[in-house]
Amino acid sequence: MANPGQPTVQQGDTGGVVKRVQRALRRTPNLSIAVDGIFGPATHAAVVEFQQGAGLTPDGIVGPLTWAALPDGGPMPVLQEGASGPVVSSLQTILTNGADQWGGVTPQGIDGIFGPHTRAAVEAFQGWGGVTVDGIVGDQTWSVPLHAASATLESAVGLQYVES
Repeated sequence: MANPGQPTVQQGDTGGVVKRVQRALRRTPNLSIAVDGIFGPATHAAVVEFQQGAGLTPDGIVGPLTWAALPDGGPMPVLQEGASGPVVSSLQTILTNGADQWGGVTPQGIDGIFGPHTRAAVEAFQGWGGVTVDGIVGDQTWSVPLHAASATLESAVGLQYVES
């Protein structure tokens, strides 16, 4: 099961468990969901829509059956200067391939090391994506929709990097 041991959540709830629901819904994919930790009307509507499509009771409450049907809602890793590894290489590949869309700033190589050039490319991407420009790849940046159909930075880099 992708979301073991999660508590029941519903409209009005807030916090990390709500972010997990929202990330899972974005991965269905429902790119209209903001990962903000607030279970408001938009999250409620998305849960009902998901439940209807999954053949569950469409009550807008995320209990054990809905958790079991949702994709993994764990976070992607937070990437910033000093990070390294295959997830950074995948990020650098996406930033390089799409650089012409966000101003031509690239990481200047795909080496798996998040250094100042990768930070500059992330900042250009964040500016293009309309999220906070801080050079840190967290929930907001992972959630930026790409112009490809039903893709976000997160899905383009690869959901195999989700942290449980």
